[in-house]
Amino acid sequence: MHLDHQDGFPERHTYSAADPVRHDGTRRALRIGLGGPVGTGKTATVAALCRALRDELSIAVVTNDIYTREDAEFLRREAVLPTERIAAVETGACPHTAIRDDISANLEAVEDLEETVGPLDLILVESGGDNLTATFSKGLVDAQIFVIDVAGGDDIPRKGGPGVTTADLLVINKTDLAPYVGVDLEGMARDAKAQRGELPVAFTALKQPGGVQPVAEWVRAQLANWTAAQA
Repeated sequence: MHLDHQDGFPERHTYSAADPVRHDGTRRALRIGLGGPVGTGKTATVAALCRALRDELSIAVVTNDIYTREDAEFLRREAVLPTERIAAVETGACPHTAIRDDISANLEAVEDLEETVGPLDLILVESGGDNLTATFSKGLVDAQIFVIDVAGGDDIPRKGGPGVTTADLLVINKTDLAPYVGVDLEGMARDAKAQRGELPVAFTALKQPGGVQPVAEWVRAQLANWTAAQA
């Protein structure tokens, strides 16, 4: 995939899912997509966000797996939300197909949640594990989080790719493992800034108390902006 560069950075995509108003005239939920490679902690991030925000926001989740509903079942077992607020999509193909190329199954799941458990403030759409090119269709989500982790190597931000360079928030997870895998966190921060310019980066260690707070604060800010824009 070729990205045209302007002023040294990849072209910025503006995510804006279709009509912000539902058919009954009410404002729909903010939709945030979470993508990233296998094993980086996407589902753990979703779970931690639900725990951090569920007492103040009305939340639902859509998960994507190729042939199973494993991520949704994990969230249900962990009781991060009532089970009816967690929907699963079996993509049957590469994960990016269902979040970027043919979003119909995900869009149906999102809209069904709005109908059955709404009104909602926030819907988190988790992609299946994919590579550094994974991005969400602007017809599905309003903003995108891309999750990588230190165990994948400290060269991941330097390698770039649309997920790293254009996501609205880059999360570098499992920072508590850095001493054990020989990763330079300061170097990762420098490389991420070189790739992303002023776009934000959050370092997280979800096993630590409050480890998801940088991401939760970013979500709160996105929701405040979304609410103000639709007022």
